[in-house]
Amino acid sequence: MFSKSLIRQFALTIHRRQLHDKAHPRILITGGCGQLGVPLAKRLRQLYGTENVVLSDIVRPSDELLRQGTYRYADVMDVKQVQELLVNNQIDWLIHLSALLSAVGERDVPLAMKLNIEGTHNILELARKYKCRLFIPSTIGAFGPESPRNPTPDFCIQRPRTIYGVSKVHAELLGEYFFHRYGVDFRCLRFPGIISADTKPGGGTTDYAIEIFHEALKAGAYKCYLRGNTRLPMMWIDDCIQSIVDIMEAPDSKLKQRTYNVSAMSFTPDELTKAIQKYKPNFKISYQPDDRQKIADSWPEVFDDHNAREHWKWNPKVDLDGLVQRMFEYLEKHKNF
Repeated sequence: MFSKSLIRQFALTIHRRQLHDKAHPRILITGGCGQLGVPLAKRLRQLYGTENVVLSDIVRPSDELLRQGTYRYADVMDVKQVQELLVNNQIDWLIHLSALLSAVGERDVPLAMKLNIEGTHNILELARKYKCRLFIPSTIGAFGPESPRNPTPDFCIQRPRTIYGVSKVHAELLGEYFFHRYGVDFRCLRFPGIISADTKPGGGTTDYAIEIFHEALKAGAYKCYLRGNTRLPMMWIDDCIQSIVDIMEAPDSKLKQRTYNVSAMSFTPDELTKAIQKYKPNFKISYQPDDRQKIADSWPEVFDDHNAREHWKWNPKVDLDGLVQRMFEYLEKHKNF
């Protein structure tokens, strides 16, 4: 007898082959030079062909990035620029990653409102006009202090206290409105903190879980800006990328909602420190909470993602020990600290 997991994997393989046999989707990624865009483009190019994925952003790309595939300048605030890319490249899937993150957005609220809200309006209207399947990521920051924190379900009161969170709730609701009103194939995942080894920390509230590895190798100690008992949901980058692929490939009949929580693990700085000390026994941590502590205190401690697991078989692979092992293996190999 075949196991259920083997049967599911076989069915997914058949579905992907059907996608390939019918036609490769042509994909545009906006805000593509951030933490998610580059590895996502790499994975999508492996699946659908290098020529079918266009990476875009407003920054100058590296030579390495240009060698990996097509890169185009595109400012999501300029509708005509993005429209031209959609038309000229016959785009089927639009993956909109452009946004200012939590702590950065609090330092420049007008810019966050402009990019995160007006930019999303532009992308939704283009997806409607050109009938693109649209993915916009959301976040644990879409919840607030009135939300249930352990666990946090897909549907509950949200009321976030950061402009980043407010803009993401806005994107969730407007995306679902465009789905019901205009038939836009909108898909959204609320991500926890995403941990990756080849990305430098960007000042986000969950970025301590990346910084801590760099400091463990460089200094053998780390001063954390969150309290040691601050529990937050997290995910390894490869699982995050796979979740995007899975939700975009999922048949429409499997999606019983348009916005899903996804997670893989939840831990505190204390628990992460203990996991690190298995590899670096002399590693020390101290705590000096800053303004990001208040943000973290309003966020979920544990994500309830059972709907994603039931509806389209979300299944993360990497736990806390696996995350720590992968971080150290990569950083020590590449001396990226």
